[in-house]
Amino acid sequence: MQDLSKLLRNDEQITLKLRSLYSSYGYAQYKMSRFEEYELYAANRAFLPAGDIITFTGANGKLMALRPDVTLSIIKSAKSDKELKKLYYNENIYRTIDGNLKEQMQVGLEYIGLADTKQVVEVLVLAKKSLDILGKNTRLDISHMSFLNGLLDSENLTVSLRSDILAAISERNIPGINQLCSKSSFSASFKEGLISLASIYGCFSDVKDRLKKICVNKQMSAALGELAEIDEILGNLGINSGINIDFSVINDITYYNGVIFRGFIDSAPTMVLSGGRYDELARSFGKCDGAIGFAVYLDLAMRFTPKENREDGSQKNAEGMLGIALPKGRLGEKAYEIFKKAGFECPDMNDDSRKLVFENPGANIRYFWVKPSDVAIYVEQGIADIGVVGKDSLLEDSPDVYELLDLNIGKCRMCVAAEKDTGKDPKEPAVRTEHTLHVATKFPNVARTFYASRGRDIDVIKLHGSIELAPLLGLSDVIVDLVETGKTLEDNNMEVVETIAEISARLISNKVSHRFKHTEVTQLCEKIAEQLVGG
Repeated sequence: MQDLSKLLRNDEQITLKLRSLYSSYGYAQYKMSRFEEYELYAANRAFLPAGDIITFTGANGKLMALRPDVTLSIIKSAKSDKELKKLYYNENIYRTIDGNLKEQMQVGLEYIGLADTKQVVEVLVLAKKSLDILGKNTRLDISHMSFLNGLLDSENLTVSLRSDILAAISERNIPGINQLCSKSSFSASFKEGLISLASIYGCFSDVKDRLKKICVNKQMSAALGELAEIDEILGNLGINSGINIDFSVINDITYYNGVIFRGFIDSAPTMVLSGGRYDELARSFGKCDGAIGFAVYLDLAMRFTPKENREDGSQKNAEGMLGIALPKGRLGEKAYEIFKKAGFECPDMNDDSRKLVFENPGANIRYFWVKPSDVAIYVEQGIADIGVVGKDSLLEDSPDVYELLDLNIGKCRMCVAAEKDTGKDPKEPAVRTEHTLHVATKFPNVARTFYASRGRDIDVIKLHGSIELAPLLGLSDVIVDLVETGKTLEDNNMEVVETIAEISARLISNKVSHRFKHTEVTQLCEKIAEQLVGG
């Protein structure tokens, strides 16, 4: 028989291996239509990842949708006989992302039925083995929604504040958590618990004592007990290496409960596997008491060639170094001084040259000078492991990165400003006036979010420079811009109406680098933090 490796593409070989793995554990293949009634997805919109649903009108006049998710179709079609069902699939999904139609291959499985700990472990084992098929260096990171919810339930939180806290934990944004806590009268133990959850990362045996200190109720204790049982079973199976606890892994609490998890390979800058228990979704369909499953994002995993296969010698030589993206200009120079004082000097950076890349093999550091607005892109895409970027860029672009430290440099404010003595009230809600506020800004997303939170209808006029000119010439009513001293506003007969956010430079990290270079990133952050305190 001819060697299949010569007949099949790499993604086809991977799919065959995954299917063989799931079949060996007793999972049966599930096939489905690529179309569903739109109502299914509209009613469960929060369960779906970001991206528009692609719709069309069917022959019977019903609004149909190209399948953006597999799990919903499986749970909807499963028989209501309460029996356990073990199913796997390899199907294309369809989503509109950033205005472009995307067809993506998913391979995954669903264990439908009451999931006890052994069933959860089986799915975790298959998730880890799936990752090991995709790459040589892999991580499976586990969280527990009941543990997290137990902590949040210990304080009386508004829906909005709860959402903000979850977002901060998912970003490992300790400065953000401190800011949220400073605005509320939380107990010291609650604040410490939030910070611990945002910073904990490691195998269960290494972090269990920290988790015990956070426990404040039976819900958290039960969740911790389940994590301990899972770790024990995985240990007995000899496959708990590369499996860590990470509470930045968060899914929608409306559908998910219990264990949730994400998978990573070191050649991809973002997750390539995601899953968890979705008992509430299963119950909402009346199919069973619970379910658990995961999906492998095969197209994403296949996009990135493993590092050992790269032919670019410069990249190979840089492997293992901690890549740092610094913004060109004064902010980057100030940031580099902090790195330098913390022991991460690169002597070549003092040379008067046009070089953009500098290395210090002795310190295991590699610096890049990049345009300030591009720093987050380099970090998000994994070209740089960490970077320095203004909070204004994070608010405007919402990159998928961790926000680790406030460097306390480049301080200013994001403000709403208007002409003095005009008689207009930029704070007045839209419901009280027929006038739609015209806002000139370099930060349209920040402006829309800010005014949406106040129920104000606005028209955004995006400009790239001399924002103060817009109200003076009648182009806009107000501006949203960065204000440092306010001198430019004063010189143009303008004043700050409201402060949206305090801005400063932040240290950010790629989410995958934070896992595979956790020791290096953590040590660097600790040394930088020491400099900030000492300074």
